[in-house]
Amino acid sequence: MEASLKELREKEEELEDLEALNQTLIVRERKSNDELQDARKELINGLKEISSRGNIGVKRMGELDGKPFLEVMKRKYNEELAEERASELCSLWEEYLKDPDWHPFKRIKLEGNEEYKEVINDEDEKLRDLKDEMGNEVYKSVTSSIKEINEYNPSGRYIISELWNYEEGRKASLKEGVEYLLEMWETAKRRRR
Repeated sequence: MEASLKELREKEEELEDLEALNQTLIVRERKSNDELQDARKELINGLKEISSRGNIGVKRMGELDGKPFLEVMKRKYNEELAEERASELCSLWEEYLKDPDWHPFKRIKLEGNEEYKEVINDEDEKLRDLKDEMGNEVYKSVTSSIKEINEYNPSGRYIISELWNYEEGRKASLKEGVEYLLEMWETAKRRRR
């Protein structure tokens, strides 16, 4: 009995040591993750100021593209009035996109899975009316923006900047961003020589 109690105490001490180690590792991971996030933010802020046509850059997630609005208005009005109307409509839809009470999504169950995915609800009245009145390109612009907002900032419903790989159409890794910045630096250094 005494041997069992001694073994139990040793196991409890081992468990306490492992819990302490686990806690230390969690704290280190959080600190490392915070440092990586800070570095990512600095890289995004730095690349915002540099206008380049490279594969890596900063994309404003959820920003509405006004070009399709302008194209539709040009078919209906003269140049000056078209720009004014397109700007008004674009602003109106930007406000709709920010509205947390508007949720034009439906959840569908993925096949062979217990998971659900949110997709654009084709029955949403605002979107249906937009498509009927303004056409497919404007509809695509609005749905693309709302999807990005829903993915990158669903609770705040505002535009955020993201490090982006334009060549592959996806979020860029911190490594890709740093490599791109170093390439730009090397190119600038060579030009000065």
